[in-house]
Amino acid sequence: MRGRPDQVRAWLERGPSLAALQEAYPAEWSVVQRELAELVPRGDLEALKAYAQRLAAPPAPASGRRQVRGLDAALAQEIRRQMAAAAIKQLSLSAATGVHEGRVRFNLVNGWIAQRLLFEHGLRRKPVSMPAFRLLWPLLWQRRYVMPLVGPKGIYCFYSKPLIRRLAAMIGDRRALEIAAGDGTLSGFLAGAGVDVVATDDHSWRDVEFPDSVVRQDAAEAVRTRRPQVVICSWPPAGNSFEREVFRTDSVELYVVIGSRHRFATGDWAAYESQTAFALEEDAALGALVLPPELDAAVYVFRRAAVS
Repeated sequence: MRGRPDQVRAWLERGPSLAALQEAYPAEWSVVQRELAELVPRGDLEALKAYAQRLAAPPAPASGRRQVRGLDAALAQEIRRQMAAAAIKQLSLSAATGVHEGRVRFNLVNGWIAQRLLFEHGLRRKPVSMPAFRLLWPLLWQRRYVMPLVGPKGIYCFYSKPLIRRLAAMIGDRRALEIAAGDGTLSGFLAGAGVDVVATDDHSWRDVEFPDSVVRQDAAEAVRTRRPQVVICSWPPAGNSFEREVFRTDSVELYVVIGSRHRFATGDWAAYESQTAFALEEDAALGALVLPPELDAAVYVFRRAAVS
């Protein structure tokens, strides 16, 4: 994707694949590839996290800043950040499955158990029974394949029945909005539990089937125009540009984020830590109800601070 900076940024917002990024910006990929080649062999998670965080930080100001390979320095850095995030995700897939080439596949038994445990039919998820999960999940000797297989379809976790009940109780009778809702699974479960919730997504995912229940709307615009009391987001992209709108919107009383315990993997942590209107708490009890446990998932709860 070549064009004006605003066109390139709009393209980046749609989450292009690593292959598309490499094709469009081979020089930037060479930089990322060289840096990852130094870090990956060490197997140091903290070093990879620090690298991702360094790319997420704004570039240092420089007087008379020149363009780099025809790109503004900030834009070039954002391209490298997205490349690095996508490459690290692919490396995680290889580490999780042991498959470095070809396709990751379930055998018949593992596929049948996983299907009955996690899905209604096809890739339509269901609220997962915790007793059934505790019984059956250990029997899946290929369980490390589950998330790599479903991730390309926009499925980043599974929601247990007690998680849905507790989230519904937390929201109560307040107006709720899910942003970046993907296929609307979480909102569908919450609506089934009696929550007044609207699911929105910009429909930019090419591999996700969006039902009619998911309103096509950009996340920041949805928060501004719908003025919900509660906002929910499951696995927001790392370093995204839309979560900050949640903290700017005075109607919002509660914001619930389901994501990763590893800060480089999900969420706009710069916005989380710079905002002052909300108190942030990681709810470990809720996080334990996001499945599977191998995800190292976390639930972050932002409650609007009382005005003194």
